[in-house]
Amino acid sequence: MAHYTGKFRGAGDLELFYQCWETDVPNKVNLLIIHGFGEHSGRYMNLVDHLVPRGYTVWGFDHRGHGRSPGQRGHINSWQEFREDVRSFVQMVREKEQRTPIFIFGHSLGGLIALEFALHYPEGLKGVIASSPALAQVGVSPLLLALSKILSALCPRISINIKLNADLISRDKEVVRAYREDPLVHSLATPRLGPELDKAKFWTMEHAQEWKLPLLILQGTADSLVSPEGSRIFFERVPIQDKKLIEYEGGYHESHNDLHFEQVMKDLEAWLEAHLAQSI
Repeated sequence: MAHYTGKFRGAGDLELFYQCWETDVPNKVNLLIIHGFGEHSGRYMNLVDHLVPRGYTVWGFDHRGHGRSPGQRGHINSWQEFREDVRSFVQMVREKEQRTPIFIFGHSLGGLIALEFALHYPEGLKGVIASSPALAQVGVSPLLLALSKILSALCPRISINIKLNADLISRDKEVVRAYREDPLVHSLATPRLGPELDKAKFWTMEHAQEWKLPLLILQGTADSLVSPEGSRIFFERVPIQDKKLIEYEGGYHESHNDLHFEQVMKDLEAWLEAHLAQSI
């Protein structure tokens, strides 16, 4: 596979880092990764290693305030920045790959971003995969969440370490070790992020009945960073028939990086292949 990096302009003309793993066989799909809170687009190598040799090109970018992108760590002024960053990213890929279908894979915070984005801008997308989307209570101290609502108006840019428990991302100890040692991973957030996240969750849940695209939700049943109940409620509210919820018994937050990741990759590939066949 070929790997290259670059920059594109997101909301407010901010230059964001992106990378692409390009298949060396005829490209069937452009899969766009929308990563989670505190991490970056380079933590999805199980997807890359499985899908790229099979004819998929995988793209990922680092959110503002994350990874190799600029911005205060864990800060946004409004949720619209996340949405418009994704919109610019999709547009860039569409211009580069005009004839190849685009699917979005969003995890955790990125899962919520992907769902909220697709409700606003479904045009040009062939489907959405949401992995443990942040649609319910997240694994952050309730006191911190309550405090963030107060501080958001008073000092929205103060940095707070939310002390995310890395042991809860995966049952694979090597994944946890790599996460803790990754210099691009952080657990900083500002008070503005919490209320913006809550508003996005509420809006997305309230508009689930407007969902139009093929949907796959991947969820570990033992996820204690984001309650699985959010995925179940959203899934039930989506009115279309072309939807699928796969729950992995005992799975932790990062299904793609957990002990059962090989099954997750098979399920993801099978769903993508089925939807490629439908579009022919």
